[in-house]
Amino acid sequence: MSDEKVLITEEQIFKKAKEIGAEITEDFQGKDIILVGILKGSVMWMADLMKRIDLDLAIDFMAISSYGDEKQSSGVVKIIKDIDIAIEDKDVIIVEDIVDSGTTLAYLKSYLKNMNPKSISICTLLDKPEGRKTLVDIDYKGFEVDDVFIVGYGLDYAQKYRNLPYIKEL
Repeated sequence: MSDEKVLITEEQIFKKAKEIGAEITEDFQGKDIILVGILKGSVMWMADLMKRIDLDLAIDFMAISSYGDEKQSSGVVKIIKDIDIAIEDKDVIIVEDIVDSGTTLAYLKSYLKNMNPKSISICTLLDKPEGRKTLVDIDYKGFEVDDVFIVGYGLDYAQKYRNLPYIKEL
């Protein structure tokens, strides 16, 4: 697990979590928010982010697949695990590890809208705009990355590399 092509360090990620956590705290004062983490990649980012949001909040998770063990999205979105708590009249923040094609998030946002939340926002650690096939509005963005395959800090290739404390190009 060499760190020869580190793109984003653990320190940079922590600093960004603090910044975005402060923004969310300011934007959602007095609101009933639910963070919905997209498994498995968002776990590390969501854990660091939520520690820096100074509000009462609830969390839940969804598991969605469009990659399998491939390096490119299949374009077919499949919900493997749905949320367990009601989001009606709540402010939902979808927490993602990376927005690439946008296909999964567009599908997910549409899917969750049917549950009548008050609002849906998107918070992603990484944004890869060059890979975009579907327009998606991102409310809170950590870092923009080039169109390369990256791993670490929750992002994987065939379930490996998730435990790296930084992000690197594979």
